[in-house]
Amino acid sequence: MDGNNAQLGGRWCVRDGCGITCAVITWMLIGYAEFCVLVLFLTSDTGYDFHQAVNAVIFHIFIILASTSHVKTMFTDPGAVPKGTATDEYIQRMGLKIGQVIYKCGKCSSIKPERAHHCRRMDHHCPWVNNCVGENNQKYFVLFTFYIAVLSIHTLYWSVWQFTTCLNDDWRSCAVFSPPATTIFLVMLLFEAVLFAIFTSVMCGTQLHAIMTDETVFSVLFVG
Repeated sequence: MDGNNAQLGGRWCVRDGCGITCAVITWMLIGYAEFCVLVLFLTSDTGYDFHQAVNAVIFHIFIILASTSHVKTMFTDPGAVPKGTATDEYIQRMGLKIGQVIYKCGKCSSIKPERAHHCRRMDHHCPWVNNCVGENNQKYFVLFTFYIAVLSIHTLYWSVWQFTTCLNDDWRSCAVFSPPATTIFLVMLLFEAVLFAIFTSVMCGTQLHAIMTDETVFSVLFVG
């Protein structure tokens, strides 16, 4: 564990200002979608109560799943390598075969396992979860990207439906805010949904491909 990491109540936590900021932005974006659903969608009198109720249940199921996966990814040790393991005593305990080569990290004097990058065996570092994605938390990251992708696609459908319904009713059923304000909120939500549907779908697909081919994103991008 290096100087930027700490155990808080038994939880792994990366003390990186940029990463924490990105994680907070992630929660703010999720919160904005929640605001739009509660204030714009569920308070409007569209006359389609069953449709709204079903979509609200689906939306909140994936909100809970995505949020839980994000927290698990963020606060799970990805598989950090102990510091200072490049000693004669430790190497002797490893039971190496004759001629077997081991590597040492020049920054922290640790034995470097295969695919390790400065004392971490990882897939890649993701600022949006403020953590490296490694052996111990990759499944949570894959689930997070999958849930966000599904949530974004669902939100995209619901936003388009809400906009067309309000437009066809001359905004009489959407009276919480003025039509211009409601339009701005919906356009921003649509932009967020499209952006993250594409981004997380690509990330999820990349992760699944890496798992099936036994590669890491880091090695594909930077090692080749």
